[in-house]
Amino acid sequence: MRDADQALVGRRAALVIAGTAILWVAATFIGAKLGLSQRVLALFDLIALGGFLWAVWMIYNIWRARQDNQGR
Repeated sequence: MRDADQALVGRRAALVIAGTAILWVAATFIGAKLGLSQRVLALFDLIALGGFLWAVWMIYNIWRARQDNQGR
């Protein structure tokens, strides 16, 4: 993977993290204001967890690609 490709994937991972955090906070705030049940709020938490885990997976793949490039 070239450096430009790695930078693009890194920016995408950063956007996933930031977007997930913003949507999670907004969903929690709006859900509390609307009086949604704890079950629905937990669903928002699980969705956010999935977004964060996806970003961690993306970062791990960037790290692996950099490790492969160092050996060449």
